[in-house]
Amino acid sequence: MTASELQRLILRWYRRNGRRELPWRKTLEPYKILVSEIMLQQTQVPRVLEKYQQFLRVFPTIAKLANASPRAVLETWQGLGYNRRALFLQRAAQKIQSEFHGAFPRDPAMLETLPGVGKYTARAVSVFAWNRPEAFIETNIRRVFIHFFFPRKKKVSDGDLLPLIEKALWRKNPRRWYWALMDYGALALKGLPNPNRKSAHYARQSPFLGSRRYARAKALEFLLERRRGARMQEFVMRFRIDPFLQNYEKEDALAGILSELAAEGFIKKRGDRFRI
Repeated sequence: MTASELQRLILRWYRRNGRRELPWRKTLEPYKILVSEIMLQQTQVPRVLEKYQQFLRVFPTIAKLANASPRAVLETWQGLGYNRRALFLQRAAQKIQSEFHGAFPRDPAMLETLPGVGKYTARAVSVFAWNRPEAFIETNIRRVFIHFFFPRKKKVSDGDLLPLIEKALWRKNPRRWYWALMDYGALALKGLPNPNRKSAHYARQSPFLGSRRYARAKALEFLLERRRGARMQEFVMRFRIDPFLQNYEKEDALAGILSELAAEGFIKKRGDRFRI
């Protein structure tokens, strides 16, 4: 298949089957697009749909998010998981306010200087907000290109894919092209053996229940319930009633979790109490 043939196939399919209900496709505001991209990292679209509008009602502008308390941001984020994304998003808003005078940088290299924004997110914001012809890769795009161009190869690196993605880029309307690619990967290839398993970057996600990430989430959830904070013994009692936290109910294991959260800026210890 040639790049032009792929374009025709994907765009024809998208005209009939593309997802029209996604609210982040109905805005050109880079702030709202950044919110969606951060939320969509490692989170399924249906869960993001539930939280996206709610988050923007509470924090409708960069300034509102930048000036909010971390507690308010984390409370609004609850249900999405990977809580560090919420703090990264707020720190990105604060940097835009302080260093860019509230104006969103357009260049991907400048966007990459924002906390929590990597190569993919920087280019996605650049494409979806300003329709710039940037080449980038994410899971659904990877799925499409492996499916069509590497049907027999067992290990496909992103380095193999990016030149093809660059060549196939529909420069007339990059925004629409990437919407079409992502939808094709998510919907048209659904039910087929996942081509991404042939990616050199593929890794099966480990179970969440009982993991260290689960323990961190439960510690934050506990503190969000208690505005006055909590002592170590209160954490011990709370963790003992959760059968998935048996590995973390001892004080030494809990201390490691709380130290991590403090080092990352989630919580503070004042006296004998931990607080957000």
